[in-house]
Amino acid sequence: MARIGTIGWSWDPIREFERIERDWGNLLVSGLERFRAEKYPPVNVFSSEKDVVITSEIPGINPEDVDLTVAGDTLTIKGKREQQELQEGQTWHRRERGGGSFFRTIQLPFNVDSAKVEASYFKGILKITLPRAEQELPKKINVKTV
Repeated sequence: MARIGTIGWSWDPIREFERIERDWGNLLVSGLERFRAEKYPPVNVFSSEKDVVITSEIPGINPEDVDLTVAGDTLTIKGKREQQELQEGQTWHRRERGGGSFFRTIQLPFNVDSAKVEASYFKGILKITLPRAEQELPKKINVKTV
């Protein structure tokens, strides 16, 4: 440990690196949480050769208030969550659940057949199955011997 100056202040490089790592970690975590909070509704996307499936959490939203549109390889989810209103004489103690309009645009891994898209809603989870467009399906090519 080096002693700097006459007032007895010392500098520990290991402790300084730990502080920097902690500060950067806090910055990245809070930054990611802020970024994550802006992405609503949260989605999972997985695919196979035949289709892509998207699941999304939209609890408390009436499925009739959800608008899904597909164009080529892009899906858009739009909807609205109603704000909770208080009765006369009530005040908020804590308010973490938001309300208002939302939308999400998701780039799909391939073009889909929009005529065959299916969507279902169960226990607050929206599930969208988007079949791959016929012209996008992989074609098997036979190799001929000469």
